[in-house]
Amino acid sequence: MLHGPKSTQTRSANFRQNMSLPEVLLWQELRKRPAGLRFRRQHPAGPYSLDFFCPRHRLAVEIDGEAHSRGDQPARDIQRDAWLRAQNLATLRIPAAEVLDDVEAVLHHIITCARGDYPSTGFAGPPPPPGEDR
Repeated sequence: MLHGPKSTQTRSANFRQNMSLPEVLLWQELRKRPAGLRFRRQHPAGPYSLDFFCPRHRLAVEIDGEAHSRGDQPARDIQRDAWLRAQNLATLRIPAAEVLDDVEAVLHHIITCARGDYPSTGFAGPPPPPGEDR
């Protein structure tokens, strides 16, 4: 099992008490063990706290709010994902707005990625501008 130092464990416990609305909504579904998958919330992993973690499939699920696109946060997320990859963990990043818009679709996507049915690259993002194809 992946663990973290006492400082990360303390921070993770605090995060469990102060989850964002998208995290709460998703946790309400993940705690039901969809498709037999067991998730932990705010799990300490080295210097990081993972929003959700499926130990069986070594999948970290991160719910990214608006702040993840500002300042140095994108670079910090890349560094974090690289560290997790070095620990043989896959990271699935999901925009918080997606959870608020359709938690069932997000849940289905997480289950599919955990099972390895297709790469855990996350949601495709917003639709392309008119006239452009993906």
